[in-house]
Amino acid sequence: MSRNADEILNELLVLRAQRGDAPALQLLVRRWHPKLIRHARKLTEREDAAADVVQEAWVAVFRGLHRLQDPATFRGWIYRIVHHKSVDWIRSQTRERKLRQDIGRQITAAPGNPSEQSTDVERLRNAIVRLTAEQQLLLRMFYDDRMPLKEIAAVLDTPVGTLKFQLFSLRQKLKKMIEGDTL
Repeated sequence: MSRNADEILNELLVLRAQRGDAPALQLLVRRWHPKLIRHARKLTEREDAAADVVQEAWVAVFRGLHRLQDPATFRGWIYRIVHHKSVDWIRSQTRERKLRQDIGRQITAAPGNPSEQSTDVERLRNAIVRLTAEQQLLLRMFYDDRMPLKEIAAVLDTPVGTLKFQLFSLRQKLKKMIEGDTL
């Protein structure tokens, strides 16, 4: 596996931070904080919640960084922490989230909705909105964040083969949704 300079720098910073090097830890935070905020914002769908989730994640990182045995796994490890913190936040907001999803489904199912005459991209977006939060997360991690399946598997604690099947199934489901089939 070839590593690029960015990955090597991350590993070096993790090693130094594990030894108590405060400037290395600060640089690690500066490098990763925006990515983690973006990831948490996609999961929670709220800027303020994303900031809270990532702050909680950094506390967990500070407490557990010394237990990370392989610095090369830092990205998957920290994404997993943010993922779990985001899921915790989402669970605490279940009622509100369910209400918003129900309203969203009613809007997208309404006859004469302008989105029915929209472009393919708009139809795809409308179809993705109708997926579960877990399905949307998998698509975002794979397509938006361009994470390898092996890292996604570590974050979601799911076998790679299962993720491959889920991605295949999601593509088929989206295709049917876009073509107008109801699932």
